[in-house]
Amino acid sequence: MTAVSLRMPAVQVPDLRDFTLPELVEWIAGLGEPPYRGGQIFRWLWKRQVDRFGEMTDLPVRCRELLEAQACVSRVAAVSVQSSQDGTRKLLLGLSDGERIEAVLIPEASRLTACISSQAGCAMGCGFCLTATMNLHRNLRPAEIAGQVVALQSVLAPGERITHIVFMGMGEPLANYAATEKAVRILIAKAGLAFAPRRITVSTVGVIPGIRRLARAGLGVNLAVSLVATTDEVRNRLMPINRRYPLRELLQTCRELPLPPRRRMTFEYVLMADVNDTSEDAERLLGLLKGIRCKINLIPLNEAPEIPFRRPSRQCIEAFQKILQRAGTIATIRESRGQDISAACGMLAVAETPLDTQHSIPYTPRCGVEQLGSSLGS
Repeated sequence: MTAVSLRMPAVQVPDLRDFTLPELVEWIAGLGEPPYRGGQIFRWLWKRQVDRFGEMTDLPVRCRELLEAQACVSRVAAVSVQSSQDGTRKLLLGLSDGERIEAVLIPEASRLTACISSQAGCAMGCGFCLTATMNLHRNLRPAEIAGQVVALQSVLAPGERITHIVFMGMGEPLANYAATEKAVRILIAKAGLAFAPRRITVSTVGVIPGIRRLARAGLGVNLAVSLVATTDEVRNRLMPINRRYPLRELLQTCRELPLPPRRRMTFEYVLMADVNDTSEDAERLLGLLKGIRCKINLIPLNEAPEIPFRRPSRQCIEAFQKILQRAGTIATIRESRGQDISAACGMLAVAETPLDTQHSIPYTPRCGVEQLGSSLGS
């Protein structure tokens, strides 16, 4: 599949779901309305998840008519839902211009994590990731990033609640920095979805300028850095971004980041047989991360025909973990979730053809959610 455009789709009038709360207050005041109307509209958009101005009943009719003429509200719509044997659910989501992306719900004992995308496709070219085979179609707008959470909420069963959000879906969040930051501000706004910043994690392959901007923004979210290799030679081969931001510079940047008390940076390490899984790799990893308050997520490779690497044996994975743990480092093995529906780490990739119906289950509306096939636009 060839890359189409790196740009976000143009909109004729402002999409109010692209605005943070302060931006919406400023915009509505510019139309001659009282600034507090911005807060009212923001609550309708995100807390009540209303996307029709006519349903915003505490706004005067004149204000609603003004909004109809001057703005629109987009919606990220669930096209289909796949369920894994382990309870993971993957959603194929439709955007207003026809582009499609994927997002995942990952259940665990005490949490339900939403894994969301920041781009349609990805330009990073990591050799162990299926999303890279799509190339980059375009960046997502803030409305499309935060809107994935609303779409995921729409398929929850009664009593279910999303507790955590990870920017670990399709794309590199910090390569689409402005939209990612705005989406985070929307997600944590108390007048909106009101997620605690400490329950949001932004993952990056190591885009240093974006890491620094995220630190300066002071959002309070967690950072996860995909490290994957312990030498520049191997990392250059696996992750082309390393040629621009090599290990030494990346880790020095991580050392300089201010960490709140009792907070740790996360490093993700995808284990591949005979590539980066030796005891020497584990020892080098300890040396690289010395002095950084961190934890390490060991991710056994999720294999696919398009990926030219293999998953190590369980014995090898656990031996690697033990070397790290004996040195006093927190190292956990992230077990694959949703592998049977290609929802596991590094496996999100929207195909050219429609979703394989053999593995697709019908979308079931819950809590008033519309049937599939509804309008994807404003």
